Amino acid sequence: MRAHEAGALHGDIGHRGPAWLSPPADVNALVPQLWPRQVERGAGGALTVAGLDVRELAAEYGTPAYVLDEDDLRSRARDFRDAFPDVDVYYAGKAFLCRAVVRMIAEEGLHLDVCSGGELATALSAGMPAERIGFHGNNKSVAELTRALDAGVGRIILDSFTEIDRLTALARERGVRPGVLVRVTVGVEAHTHEFIATAHEDQKFGFSLAGGAAAAAAFRVIDEGVLDLRGLHSHIGSQIFDTSGFEVSARRVLALQAQIRDARGVELPELDLGGGFGIAYTTQDDPATPAELAKRLRRIVDSECATENLAVPHLSIEPGRAVVGPAVFTLYTVGTVKDVDGLRTYVSVDGGMSDNIRTALYDASYSATLAGRASTAEPLLARVVGKHCESGDIVVKDEFLPADVQPGDLVAVPGTGAYCRSMASNYNHVPRPPVVAVRDGRARLIVRRETEEDLLALDVG
Repeated sequence: MRAHEAGALHGDIGHRGPAWLSPPADVNALVPQLWPRQVERGAGGALTVAGLDVRELAAEYGTPAYVLDEDDLRSRARDFRDAFPDVDVYYAGKAFLCRAVVRMIAEEGLHLDVCSGGELATALSAGMPAERIGFHGNNKSVAELTRALDAGVGRIILDSFTEIDRLTALARERGVRPGVLVRVTVGVEAHTHEFIATAHEDQKFGFSLAGGAAAAAAFRVIDEGVLDLRGLHSHIGSQIFDTSGFEVSARRVLALQAQIRDARGVELPELDLGGGFGIAYTTQDDPATPAELAKRLRRIVDSECATENLAVPHLSIEPGRAVVGPAVFTLYTVGTVKDVDGLRTYVSVDGGMSDNIRTALYDASYSATLAGRASTAEPLLARVVGKHCESGDIVVKDEFLPADVQPGDLVAVPGTGAYCRSMASNYNHVPRPPVVAVRDGRARLIVRRETEEDLLALDVG
């Protein structure tokens, strides 16, 4: 076995766990904000979702499996749509994308943000109207931009001077005038993990505001006259709970908007504030509701526009995690339970970092529960780990499970809808799990489980 370098992030907290973690009064209790809205305990204490017993789902689809509560996802999409009625809400497809999800969010009135040719292909194949698609990415290829232009994608977010020149040439060849936004790096330090903070100066995305590149990019697009510059874009990071970062970002971006007006006589009609709205992964997380976010963001934009004597632009936002994250849980089967000299109990499940890399990559925290039955045993502080050959292969760093947890038990981990299946891998040649959508007491497979035959089909040596 190889010790993964990310393992050092987790340290050894000992058998007592972190200070905030204390034994629950009822080890079978579910904390509502961590789970899809239709999850509860049914007969024998087994979890049910939309009326279906997880034991039945495990028997039919196997484990590990991502279980998606379709009504929950749709409800969260509507929550954003209703809270932002005059705002374009772009679902950030990088959180999780498949054709069924594209259709769900389209039916609920959302737009879609993609950031690769593969995501664009998925969106188009599922019937998403091209004019409701936005295309992100710091290194969009000629082929990707060509496809976006030919499909009639509604807007392209510009990320470099090279891309401005590349897209200008392609648009001129085709005689089209695509809508574009300039992505601005505003220098805001979001209170999140450094790998998912995207608005500080030292990173790969966007044009620097402080260095003058953002203004220069806007001026180049305006002066060339080929691309239709509709506005500015800012995204400060992910898993953010404090809206003060958005306030600083909006102030700086709108100041740039005023600078562009004063220098070129053009008042840009749109502003995208990005996404990154946080969700609850543990009881320590307290995310704002879409209605609360809408109230705060509107107040911020209205105030800053008044300060700069700007008309309030047409806004757009990009929630991804906040729509799909809480709507999914991952169902595992326990393989071994190992007590290590009274220091810690390791509960090994049949998945791991290949289906959820976030704990190893970001030091992310998750919760877990015994899913197939109830228990009267005392709570045991455990670490839920995967089956991969890495010591950093941790699914849940610390969680109280019943002391009688045993091989064959089902364990469920909530909040796995975002950046789990989309970042899944075939590490150790493990096939990726399926995605099972549940609605009105019925389950359907929307992404099938990979097989060993799938893996071997790509091996042409």
